[in-house]
Amino acid sequence: MKTLFTFFLFIFIISVADAQVTKYGVKAGMSISNMTNDPAPVNANRHRNGFVFGGFVDYGFSETLSGMVELQYSGEGANEEGFRNDYLNLPVILKYNVFKNISVGVGPQVGLKIHKHNDGFQNLTFAGVGYFEFAITDEFAIDFRYNYGLSNLIDNNLPFEATAGVMQFGVNYKL
Repeated sequence: MKTLFTFFLFIFIISVADAQVTKYGVKAGMSISNMTNDPAPVNANRHRNGFVFGGFVDYGFSETLSGMVELQYSGEGANEEGFRNDYLNLPVILKYNVFKNISVGVGPQVGLKIHKHNDGFQNLTFAGVGYFEFAITDEFAIDFRYNYGLSNLIDNNLPFEATAGVMQFGVNYKL
């Protein structure tokens, strides 16, 4: 049994090592974000439209599986002035190529608020990411993702909680 396991592990390592490709690129797009509050606020909490831009490294483990790490700026929060925040996000996404030009992925994301300190919001946030990419050419692709907030955005000393939901639409270019 150990020999069989070692054999398959060896075959897997050779196939992964043979297919390793690293791609670098830049991305830009728009985000539509909203905050879900508990308890629900009396006033309407409209979504915020913002911009997203950054860079990424996409490391291919095999022809169908890769890991992508991004560093991106994202305008998030709600539309009201006191609820707008800007973040520097670091998503780590495990991507699976369903077809030659279509990829899906999931992963965690950590976000660092980059302005307005001591404003009632946490400086560090965590989210789960669902990802879809359609490659137009080998260099250009469009992507859609949804970031589901896992952590409370509000400082611990306040009597309510809020999480973020962010949709991002973007274009990326592989260098």
